[in-house]
Amino acid sequence: MNPTGKRQNHEPVNYDLKRLAAQYLPTLPPEKRTRAQQEIYRFVRWFGETYPPTKLTTAQIENYTQQIRPITPEAIERLEILRAFLSYIYKLGATPANLAASIKIKKMPQQTSSVANAVPNSKKMLTQEGYKKLQAELEALKKERPRIAEELQKAAADKDLRENAPFEAIKEYQGQVEARIRELEAILKNAEIVHTQNRTNQGISLGDSIELVDLMTGERLTYVLVDSNEADPRAGKISLASPMGQALLGKREGERIEVKAPAGTLFYRIEAVFSSE
Repeated sequence: MNPTGKRQNHEPVNYDLKRLAAQYLPTLPPEKRTRAQQEIYRFVRWFGETYPPTKLTTAQIENYTQQIRPITPEAIERLEILRAFLSYIYKLGATPANLAASIKIKKMPQQTSSVANAVPNSKKMLTQEGYKKLQAELEALKKERPRIAEELQKAAADKDLRENAPFEAIKEYQGQVEARIRELEAILKNAEIVHTQNRTNQGISLGDSIELVDLMTGERLTYVLVDSNEADPRAGKISLASPMGQALLGKREGERIEVKAPAGTLFYRIEAVFSSE
C-alpha cells in the first residue's frame, strides 16, 4: 500500500475477500490482530471466501452492518474494524469505491436513549450469565463518573471553551456513559432470567447452546442463543433477532436449517443442543 495512505494508481487487485483478509491482518499490531481477525473473517464468511470485492456495493455493506446492533462500545469497535479493512482494500485497488464511507456509526446517546425509553414496557429475557455481565458493566460505568468529573475539571481550566477540543471530547464521552447507564438500569430492572432446566420438547429457545455443522465445509460451530442486549458474536453469543437466531428458534437436534446471506443460502445441521442449566 502507498505509504502516504492514498489509493494506488494501478490495475485493480484480482484478489478474493479471503486473500485480502489474509494480506491485511499481518499489517495490524499483535494486540489488535486477534479481535480484528474474528470480525473480518465473519465478514468474509458472510459474503463468501471467493466473493470478488469488485462486486461489493454500498447497499450490501449497509445491510451487513445493520446486524451489528444495538450500538454499544463493542458494536462500535466491530464497525471500526470493518471500516478500516474496507478502507485498506480500497487503497489497494481492490474495490472501485471506498465502501468504508458507507459505514455510519451513530453516537451512543441518540441510539441508547431511545432503546432505554422502550425498555420499561417490556420484559428483557436474559441468561444468568448475561445478567451478571450487564450488572458488572453497569458497576464499572458508575465508577467512571468520578474520573470523568476530574477530567472535565482539568479541561475546563482552559477558559476558552470554544477552542477546547479535550473538553468537548470528555463531555461527549460523559454523555455516552450516562446514556449507557440509563439503558443498563432499565434493562436490568425489567430483566427476566431464562430458566431452561425444566423445559421439555419445545425445541431450541433462548439460553440454549447449539452445536452446528456447516454442510458445505464441514466446519463445526457453537453458538448460544441470547437476547440482543447480551449478543456478542465474538464470544459465540448470537441474537435471537439475527438471521441465524431466527433460523434456529424452535428447531431440534438432527434438523437442518437454512440462513440467507449475500454469498447465497448457508446450510447447517444441528448436531447437539444443550440447555443453559
